[in-house]
Amino acid sequence: MANFAKPSAPRFTVDVYQNEFLPEGGRDVHAIVTVTATGGGSVTRGKPADGTAAVVIMVDCSGSMEYPAEKMRGAREATAAAVDTLRDGTAFAVIAGTHVAKEVYPGRGRLAVADPATRAQAKEALRGLSAGGGTAIGTWLRLADGLLRGSTAAIRHGILLTDGRNEHEEPAVLRATLDACAGRFTCDARGVGTDWEVKEVTGIASALLGSADIVADPAHLTEDFTRMMENVMGKEVADVSLRLWTPVGAEIQYVKQVAPSVRDLTDRRTDTGPRAGDYPTGSWGDESREYHVCVRVPGAAVGQEMLASRATMVRPAANGEPEAVLAQGLVRAVWTNDVAASTAINPQVAHYTGQAELAQAIQQGLEARKMGDVDGATAKLGRAVQLASVSGNADTARLLSKVVDVVDAVAGTVRLKAKVADADEMTLETRSTQTVRVKKS
Repeated sequence: MANFAKPSAPRFTVDVYQNEFLPEGGRDVHAIVTVTATGGGSVTRGKPADGTAAVVIMVDCSGSMEYPAEKMRGAREATAAAVDTLRDGTAFAVIAGTHVAKEVYPGRGRLAVADPATRAQAKEALRGLSAGGGTAIGTWLRLADGLLRGSTAAIRHGILLTDGRNEHEEPAVLRATLDACAGRFTCDARGVGTDWEVKEVTGIASALLGSADIVADPAHLTEDFTRMMENVMGKEVADVSLRLWTPVGAEIQYVKQVAPSVRDLTDRRTDTGPRAGDYPTGSWGDESREYHVCVRVPGAAVGQEMLASRATMVRPAANGEPEAVLAQGLVRAVWTNDVAASTAINPQVAHYTGQAELAQAIQQGLEARKMGDVDGATAKLGRAVQLASVSGNADTARLLSKVVDVVDAVAGTVRLKAKVADADEMTLETRSTQTVRVKKS
């Protein structure tokens, strides 16, 4: 393990967990790459942001936000709370989203700089938010992108709230917008109530490397928005990539973030040199994330060993500063005729393979349930209950228990509930990718 970070920046470390032993001719190497950043900024209201962050809040103001009226009122209050959480010096703006996007504050295609006066002005402007019109989320994101591109801030972030489906825009338009915005800013997405589409909200967050969640009760919006903004204010390093180098004859099969949530990064690779590619990880504060890397190497004879991959956290060149290597770890392959050694599964690899399967089983089970496939839904959700029990994922087990009656968690025996509240089903689907870490012995 090596560390190259400057003292003034968060300190990154990389730890690699794997079983490096392969049988003769074995080719697939699995490793969990744990990346930890420590020593970054804490969320302190009095600490100036020094222009390092820019945030745009996108608030759904479509007609459905008025039914019930608590949604629009909750959105205004939550946005005001988020504005209050901004550190002095943070650039920010607020957008009202309907079938078009409108600047609420400060207007004229610019960002305000947070201080007591601009925070007060923004909160006053929020009083004028009212519901009316349709929903075209791509227009909101394009306006946010334009505002953020005008900023020199390293941390560029969006917060998006919606209560409905993206009905006034073709899916291809939203997809193209997300493709255009990817890598330019990150975005947390929230659905309020139960009339929105889970795949749309989670798709936005996934494409823009943010979080997604449901706020079924508008009364909880303020708490959620405050927590999201606190998280943004804790970010210190932007646009960090996981760079994977492989030797001649080896190639990356897949790369998945597996903690704190499952996110497949395989198709987001950008080639950066001979046999090297970067996978985006977004912005970092004080936190730890884990990645499952699978490398296919050439088969070899017993006794041979090789470096299968080099995993490096890289900060790109920006503002006159060169590219920085933040930390590095090595993935190895050793061929052996010791059957016990070559068949042992590393505990971290086993755990996160199970967590990825858990997320998939929930999503497939809920889809089968929607299609009326009772047997398929029962089998998949039963497997999910079993995986959640084995891994100690109590939060997911609790959410599953609202959709199925658990007969035997260890065996995965369940019965589908006859009636399930929309909020319970949507919460399970939205949070299906959230994982738990390996238990410390």
